[in-house]
Amino acid sequence: MSNEVVLERIRETIGEMSPQLQVAARFLLDNPDEVALLSMREQARVAGVQPATMTRLAKLLGFSGFEELRRLYADAIRDKSGSFSTRAAQLIARRKSVGEAGLISLYVDTLIGHLGALKTPEMIDLLIRAATVLSDARRVFCLGLRSAFPVAYQMAYVQSYMNERAVLLDGPGGIGLDTIGRASPDCALFVVTAKPYARASIETVALAHRRGLKVVAVTDSILSPAARIADVTIPVATGSPSFFDTIATAFVAGEILVALIAARAGPGVPEAVHEMESRLAKSGAFWSQKAGKRR
Repeated sequence: MSNEVVLERIRETIGEMSPQLQVAARFLLDNPDEVALLSMREQARVAGVQPATMTRLAKLLGFSGFEELRRLYADAIRDKSGSFSTRAAQLIARRKSVGEAGLISLYVDTLIGHLGALKTPEMIDLLIRAATVLSDARRVFCLGLRSAFPVAYQMAYVQSYMNERAVLLDGPGGIGLDTIGRASPDCALFVVTAKPYARASIETVALAHRRGLKVVAVTDSILSPAARIADVTIPVATGSPSFFDTIATAFVAGEILVALIAARAGPGVPEAVHEMESRLAKSGAFWSQKAGKRR
């Protein structure tokens, strides 16, 4: 379903809606950018209705919940916005319109909306399913190229405090991806990707699937190339008032998954983390203010 279809449905049925639903529907008609960027509660506040009204409207329009509707608007605005250079021009215009303080406020409100979507019932279910896949795997390969790299790196790095199951697919000369070629079906791939999708990421997802690995994809759309292959897809919002998409939502989703994996790993985790901390301290990895030097 496209957002144009949604708008047509609203126009056709708005006369039959209750007064509160009509208010919510008019907000959707008049503020497509806000629908894409703001949280449901923030939209309800601006529209002057209860959050439950926004949910009822989404279901009336044929969606499972408001987050599914909001993602549709987010996809539409991302497709419409075009290249990074076009969005850079829009950023400059936005600064002139609302000022730098307004731009900061819009940026923070946008991220709050994105992050708030991670605790909807649908997203909680997906995160738990993804954590199960990753917890059950003998080895977890972590992949994120270009702007997605920090998410994959954090996923692998934090897990290294607990065990050696996580493998970051990265290396000098671009040979890091070769490791997946030796993976077995009892392993899993954790991949982060968003438009414009890195070709190597999608090819690696396809290779992992052919080798029988379970794939967990954190991506910007349920229709992305990775999502079409993945066993579990966690769709995260990437829209941003800036010219470049945000990775904040994907980063937090990854951190949530690591927390769930650690919580499931059992009583041996505290000891493993302590041993890792001790090794890092002895190697002088961290600065000691007391000693005035590395410790």
